[in-house]
Amino acid sequence: MSTRFLVSNEQEHAAGITAAKAALADKRCIVLPTDTVYGIGADAFSAQGVAMLLAAKGRGRTMPPPVLIAQTATMDGLARDIPDAARKLAEAFWPGGLTLILQAQPSLTWDLGETRGTVGLRVPNDETALELLRETGPLAVSSANRTGQPAALDADSAMEQLGESVDVYLDGGSRGENSTDALPSTIIDCTGEHLKVVRSGAISIEELRVVVPEVLDLGQDAPGQRA
Repeated sequence: MSTRFLVSNEQEHAAGITAAKAALADKRCIVLPTDTVYGIGADAFSAQGVAMLLAAKGRGRTMPPPVLIAQTATMDGLARDIPDAARKLAEAFWPGGLTLILQAQPSLTWDLGETRGTVGLRVPNDETALELLRETGPLAVSSANRTGQPAALDADSAMEQLGESVDVYLDGGSRGENSTDALPSTIIDCTGEHLKVVRSGAISIEELRVVVPEVLDLGQDAPGQRA
């Protein structure tokens, strides 16, 4: 049976973090608020937990979830050959709505799906999410919705879509108050010759290019056009 905790309540907050940690340790899934949309999360190093996450969403292994981390310093433990431009973007926009696809460290004992040796990393700008991440370590987190349905902006929507496939729901209120709240993170592929935006989201291409002018927008730029 799923349990829901209102994290704005001090007592429920503490109980919710404890329950979420226990569920994750038991290779189960949780729902947590982030700075963009609500996410469904599992221990990134639990193949069973990640498989349950994908099943809850109705998603196959060809669409692996990104990984949330508590601080930028963790990036080097999970990724290799990180371009200087990617580090600049992380410094500028983390915590925040930016996911960087990087080459994964080959020694990692995890199974996120068919990643082709890559991993998407993000530091969320949400205190509940960061508190949990500091306690648990990296979490595989995808938007808390069934594949093909709108991303959940509150715990009610997440529960309607995911139901009993999730053990613990951390209710942090609506994500729709601010302009970027209803948007997923912007995803940038940092594994090739040029950094490329592969999904537009909370961080605009204009904001990205203030920091790294050569970032390509696949919707507008041809490869090499802004190299």
